[in-house]
Amino acid sequence: MLINPETRPLAADGNISAAAGTHVYTLNGSDAEGEPVTYGMTFDKSSKEYFSVEPKSGNVTLIQTLDREVQDEIVAFVTITDGRNKVVENVRVFITDANDEKPEFLNLPLIVDVPEDAASGSSIYRVQAIDRDLGSGGSVTYYLQSTPSTKFTIDGHSGVLRIRPGESLDYELSRTHFVTVVAKDGGGKYHGKYQVMTSTAIITINVLDTQDSPPVFVGTPYFGFVYEVSVPGSEIFTVFAKDGDQNNPSAIHYSILSGSDGFFSINSTSGCISLTSFPVQLRNELYELKVKAAEVGPDRFSDYSVTTVTVRVVDLNNHPPTFYGENGQQNHFELTMYEHPAEGEILRGLKITVNDSDQGANAKFRLLLVGPSRVLRVVPQTVLNEAQVTIIVENSTAIDYEKYQFLTFKLLAVEIDTPERFSATADIVINLLDTNDNIPKFSSEFYIARIPENSPGGSNVVSVTATDPDSGLWGEVKYSIYGSGADLFLIHPTSGIIYTQPWASLDAEVKSKYNFYVKAEDTEGKYSLTEVFVTVLDQNDHPPEFNQNFLEKTMIIGAPVKIEAVDEDAEEPNNLIEYSIMKADPDNIFDINTSTGEIKLKPYIKSMKIVQNITKQKDCRWSVVVQARDRGSPSFSTTAVVKINIMEANRLQGPMADFLMQSRDNPMKALVQQDHAGTPHHTQEAQRVAPLDFQAAVWTERPELWKVLADDDTSDSHSSPRAKLPTPSAPVLPPPPPVHSRPSERLRSVPTVSGSLASRNTSRSSSWRTSKSTDGIQKSGQNKDGSGISSALVSELKMRIEQKINEANQGYYY
Repeated sequence: MLINPETRPLAADGNISAAAGTHVYTLNGSDAEGEPVTYGMTFDKSSKEYFSVEPKSGNVTLIQTLDREVQDEIVAFVTITDGRNKVVENVRVFITDANDEKPEFLNLPLIVDVPEDAASGSSIYRVQAIDRDLGSGGSVTYYLQSTPSTKFTIDGHSGVLRIRPGESLDYELSRTHFVTVVAKDGGGKYHGKYQVMTSTAIITINVLDTQDSPPVFVGTPYFGFVYEVSVPGSEIFTVFAKDGDQNNPSAIHYSILSGSDGFFSINSTSGCISLTSFPVQLRNELYELKVKAAEVGPDRFSDYSVTTVTVRVVDLNNHPPTFYGENGQQNHFELTMYEHPAEGEILRGLKITVNDSDQGANAKFRLLLVGPSRVLRVVPQTVLNEAQVTIIVENSTAIDYEKYQFLTFKLLAVEIDTPERFSATADIVINLLDTNDNIPKFSSEFYIARIPENSPGGSNVVSVTATDPDSGLWGEVKYSIYGSGADLFLIHPTSGIIYTQPWASLDAEVKSKYNFYVKAEDTEGKYSLTEVFVTVLDQNDHPPEFNQNFLEKTMIIGAPVKIEAVDEDAEEPNNLIEYSIMKADPDNIFDINTSTGEIKLKPYIKSMKIVQNITKQKDCRWSVVVQARDRGSPSFSTTAVVKINIMEANRLQGPMADFLMQSRDNPMKALVQQDHAGTPHHTQEAQRVAPLDFQAAVWTERPELWKVLADDDTSDSHSSPRAKLPTPSAPVLPPPPPVHSRPSERLRSVPTVSGSLASRNTSRSSSWRTSKSTDGIQKSGQNKDGSGISSALVSELKMRIEQKINEANQGYYY
């Protein structure tokens, strides 16, 4: 038998003829005896079966996809047999390449650190990519995806990345750049078509700051501890250093320069110092290690710093922290101090020591002060082995005796780094002493009081209150008053009750408003002020008063005459007056305006003829009793008799008529004008003046004769029902009234018809009080020189005045 195989290479990796199920070969064989033959194919046990053969036709079919990059040669065993004999031949199948692999980048991710001072055009990295295809499909070239602001360029064949000529890196402007690099193969056929395959990768370019500062150790000084239970490899302490160039720190490399004696090692990256032997082998209790921290840069190690790590060999943690006082172990401390100590002041009365007899980290603990927040603070806060405890004032205002008489705190000592976290507690009690740190404070910024006038002396006005929270004598307050308005008032020094002076007489008509200051003062002179405003309330204590209780008026028919009473009360309605006619002779002749006091005839009386018909007499002199009543409660009233002389306006002509019209309410002007002329006028007009009061005339002409005439006058009883006038005398201040008396009950002079008849513009204080005032009046029976007045002179003067009155009356009723 003979096999005649058709030998040819098979295309793999996507060749359509090499796809699974593809007919790839036909075996051809014959048998010399002409017997039919069958074909077979086997493979080595370690090889996959890529082909199968049809036994009769010899057609070979691909049953698995070929991959040259996995296996580029296949060895198969081909058999032919006629049923009795069998022939085996070894067949080698070579697999050709197809462009089915992309370039693959090596050393991903692509990260490049470049110092910012790298020169323009310098190479900073080499990109590498491989393609497992053969021929042009396996060749790789490089290029960068272009961006407008790229600062880099790459060599297409070697993959060397460079800073573009003319460009530079700036750490302050941009610390990181990202560049996309493309790897492209040379192209080839795949599935019968020509294709080029590419891959991309991102290169991260970190710009490094220029280094000019050495590393800095953090948290120095360093102390480490070796315990008796430590074993080789135990961590003793970890140092930490950072690059002095803060913006872009370099990696730090740690090493021990000296002092370890072979018992300690350090991790070059983490800075952790470890024990390399058992503690019993350590010969010293204290080791000082010189540790170097060097920056790792492009030139290996550049700047560096050196520090000392002190390692102490200590025992186990079997002692808790303990507080001690002056007499040994103690957990209660007490102190007495004044309130409001200065902030930052040390409480020197507290002698506290805290101790932990363990060694190393076992003796490291924290002190805490638990109590009112931010009042006191404890120093130190972290203790190693032993410390004197200092308590410092942090908030002086919170240490206030008026708020708390004592303060309590808990002083805690708690271990920091031990698993047992042993602790201790001590009580601190601070007893506070008071100081005079407060001033009296009034309950109000000002006080308003009201008191009725005529209140008796010693009457309460108002009570002021001031408090001082200090204790003892410092909290006692004494009151005093002062100011221009305080003369009539007193204050009780301890109760703060303000009352009137025993002799004080409050009169709203004299003064209705008072204000003064009250001082509240403690025993050390600390004080505060408040102002008191006192209003004297008006009472209806004055009746209305006419300037005379006997008035004479001249009334022209058709014109009113006016009478006026005054009420010296200070406020309405006490000083509002209403007028009324109580009695008239003849009756129902006059009307009166209740508000103004104007009296006028009834409207039907329009001429003297009507008047004379009413009176049936030639004397037209009528009288009216007028009452003036105030509107106070209770109401007071006063009456006066008004003599009214009726005359007709057309009977008077010339200057005398004008004169009488002007002076009808004050006829005394006529007599005064006569006396000033030296001799009486005997003209008819001059004679027509109103009847004059004899005593009034004497008072006007010779006031020094008032007492003599008042004592001797018996001739005027027929003309006026006047009371005998009192003798004028100098005013004398009354003695202070007793406490039970009322100022409203002071004696008042009864108004009398005396003095000159006031003109319409005369003030009320200078009219009816003329008879009361004694200023400038000499005593009875004396002139200014002190000599006596003869009775002859008095009689002569009296006779002359009576003659003038008679002549005037005759002329008036002509």
